[in-house]
Amino acid sequence: MPLGVVIRRTPGVTPWAKWSWRAVAVLPGAAEADWSLLRKEGEASEFHAATLPLELHRADAEAYMQGLTANPPSIYVVMRPGADARPEVALVTASPFEAQDYADTGEDQVEKVDMPAGLVAWVRDFTLAHFKEEEFKKRRRDRQRVDLEEEGVGDARIPQLSDVYRAPVKARKERLQ
Repeated sequence: MPLGVVIRRTPGVTPWAKWSWRAVAVLPGAAEADWSLLRKEGEASEFHAATLPLELHRADAEAYMQGLTANPPSIYVVMRPGADARPEVALVTASPFEAQDYADTGEDQVEKVDMPAGLVAWVRDFTLAHFKEEEFKKRRRDRQRVDLEEEGVGDARIPQLSDVYRAPVKARKERLQ
């Protein structure tokens, strides 16, 4: 589903950043856009910055279920520094797990935007059709004792356990001759 991303530009609060950019809304089913001005209030402006596809995958159904149970359900917008002053909108996702992966890099700006009601229904229908809750299985240890045998320590040609780090006698005698 194509999602338009609305980005709000406000004046920066530090001398190092002239502008502050935040994703504030998404527009389901939006047409293509390239930074179309939607609204201007004083120095703050809102732009329809880009339209990207929201792709849902069956393997991520658990992540979508997690996102839908959040209050409120959200879409995550991933932005990167652009060539000019404006950020580049890189991705929109309904998966909080995928958004966390992008946030962990520290290079991308990840914004959480409320999901519109129609989009919530669309994502919920997809998720319920593909989500299969996995039964928790506690891992059990096997009862085999692995500490009874010293393996991989020292030289295997030394039969005793008392000094496994000494050199073999036979090899030492051959080198001395």
